[in-house]
Parts: sequence; C-alpha cells; structure tokens
Amino acid sequence: MTQDNSSSNSFRGMMIMAGCMVVLPAMDAIAKYMATSGGMSPGQVTFYRFFFQLVCTLPLLLAVSPKALLSTRRPFLNLLRGVLHAAASLMFFVAVKYMPLADVFAIYFVEPFMLTMMSALFLGEKVGWRRWLAIVIGFGGAMIVIQPSFEIFGLKSLLPVACAFLFTLYLFLNRAMGDGDTPLTMQTMAGIGGTLFMAVALGIGHSLGDVDFEISLPGNSQAWLLLILLGAISGYMHLLVVKAFRLAPISLLAPFQYFEIISATALGFVLFSDFPSPSKWLGILIIVASGLFIIWRERVRAT
Repeated sequence: MTQDNSSSNSFRGMMIMAGCMVVLPAMDAIAKYMATSGGMSPGQVTFYRFFFQLVCTLPLLLAVSPKALLSTRRPFLNLLRGVLHAAASLMFFVAVKYMPLADVFAIYFVEPFMLTMMSALFLGEKVGWRRWLAIVIGFGGAMIVIQPSFEIFGLKSLLPVACAFLFTLYLFLNRAMGDGDTPLTMQTMAGIGGTLFMAVALGIGHSLGDVDFEISLPGNSQAWLLLILLGAISGYMHLLVVKAFRLAPISLLAPFQYFEIISATALGFVLFSDFPSPSKWLGILIIVASGLFIIWRERVRAT
C-alpha cells in the first residue's frame, strides 16, 4: 500500500469514526425518552434494542453470505459478546433514565483507564508511571462527576462504571477472537446473544417486581418507529466503527470517542433541558485530558 493510499484510508477512517460518534448518542437519547416519557422500562428498551439490531443485520447477512451463521468459527464467544454488550447496555439505559446523558457518558469514559489497567494486569503489557498517573487522575475526574450525582441518584450513579467494566470485558473478548469471523457475522450473532439474554433478564426482573424490568408493548406507531431506529442505529453504526478500525490505526481513532460527550451534551440540553454544572464540566475535562494523554503515550510507545 502506498503512503498516499494509507493516508487516504486513515482520513476515511477518521471521518467514519467521527460521524459514528456524533450519531451513536442519539441511540441513548431514544432510550432515555422511551424510559421517561414513553412509558417503557429500560429493560424492555434494551431488549428491543438488540432484537431490532438482529432484525436489521440478519437479512443483510443472509443476502451477503447465507451460510455465514452456520459456519461461524466461534459461535459461543460471539454469543457471549452479545451477552456482555447487552448487560452493559442495560446498565447504561437504566442510568440514563435517572441521570443526564452527559453525566452518564462522562462517568462511562473511565473505560479506557480500565482497559489499560487490565492490559497491564492480565496481558502483561507494560504501563509506565505516566500512564498510571493519568489513570489515577482520570478516575479522580470521574469522582468529581459522580459525587453530586451520588447524592441525588444514590447507587444508580455507579451504573456507568459497571457498564464500562462490562464493555472492557467485551473489548477484551474482541481482541481474543481476532478476525476469524466477518464483522457482519459477529454483529448478527451479538444480536442473537443480546436478545436471548435480555429475554431471560426481563422475565426474572419482571417476576421480582423491579420497575426497571416491567414488560409492555409500545403504545403507538411512533414508539415502534423509535425502537426500530434504536436497533438500526446500534447495528449499522457499530458496523461502520468496525470498518473505521480496518481503515485507520486504533491510536488515531480512539480520541474521536470523546465526540460522544459533545453530542450527548447537546442532545441532553435540547431534548431534556439537562446541562452539566461547572464542577461536572471540570470532571469531564479531566477525564478527557487523561484519556487523550493515555492514547498519546500509547502512540509514543508504539513508535
């Protein structure tokens, strides 16, 4: 590959990643709307998110490669990916029901720090003192965001941290699986695993009388359209993210994840009149700065 082609692919990857990060918070805004104004529990919303992701990706997979599902090399691990992603999404959707979108995203972005820590502890990757310091500072920024939220929302303010941990496990599993299956096959299998997991979780939660697992059908055509859009955004945007990572290096694309905070803050303000307080903005800036420093150190180390 020539240098010009490499630069062109990197630019395309960055543009795709930036677009996806701007659009993906719309999925969480839909989940928040359905859980607050739409009269639907977060558990039910999470179920429909994976069900309609499956509905959107399965026909595409069957059209491209009808035997792909039967010939997947790692069916169990692919289904487990869906279970981890569904559990993480459930915690995220419960959190956005009670908390502002920007707060949830800010706390969730402790995920790069967790990924770096787990890489050092379990994969033996070398993490220098500068990155350990950035991890500590980043967690401190998260505490600045969590502290007032904890006083208002209690233990629910820790749900984004649990979500970040589960998503870190999901990313570890992706790394362990390599590229044995196509992204479309992996995404469809994840839809199956997530749908099955949420069906069981909904049944258990509903039988225990948990309000966040109430079972109900969408009340009108608008609700159905929003839930279908939720699944479509999830399925197709994550496919595009995989495409972006095949065009450009991870270290080049990782900073674009923080675009989600900008988009989430704008949507939260426009749709729900939520806007971070000055102290929360300080925490968000600390988290972003620490995360960008870790990404920069990764690039320096690789070089």
